[in-house]
Amino acid sequence: MIAYRDARAADADALSAMAQQSFIETFGTLYAPADLDTFLESAMSPSAYATQLDDAAYRIRLATIEGQPIGFAKLGPSYFEGFSTQAICLHQLYVLAAHHGDGIGQRLMNWSLDHARASGHGEMLLSVFIDNVRARRFYDRLGFRKVGDYDFMVGNHRDHDEIMRLEL
Repeated sequence: MIAYRDARAADADALSAMAQQSFIETFGTLYAPADLDTFLESAMSPSAYATQLDDAAYRIRLATIEGQPIGFAKLGPSYFEGFSTQAICLHQLYVLAAHHGDGIGQRLMNWSLDHARASGHGEMLLSVFIDNVRARRFYDRLGFRKVGDYDFMVGNHRDHDEIMRLEL
């Protein structure tokens, strides 16, 4: 049975391991090993998640089975220039490949949108890799629209992402 709850500081290690597994499942073949390792060791390390879990500006919602994360959504401040200060950013929405199609992404996104609205944000922003067709379709169905481009760095590798926006 899938349970949903807010992440806690004690979840940093398990959250990091799940995030890294999901990223590798989805994108691992796109990068040189050194670039992938650099990215995972910095952006998805247990200490990176511990710092965010300790920061009131971030919220992370977990989907778990028997206490182990199988998906999560992470909200936080926008890092895109030129957008409203009322924007909140969906930094990550990850679900392990074995659970794609189980409705987890939709439930985590519903929580994200509900939290953003209840917190008084006027818009939600996110970036999505241009070749991540599955994610792009998902965000399109929810009403997100492209509003810009973003260079997403994985080590020394530059990916072309699109910035997408949804008015709340």
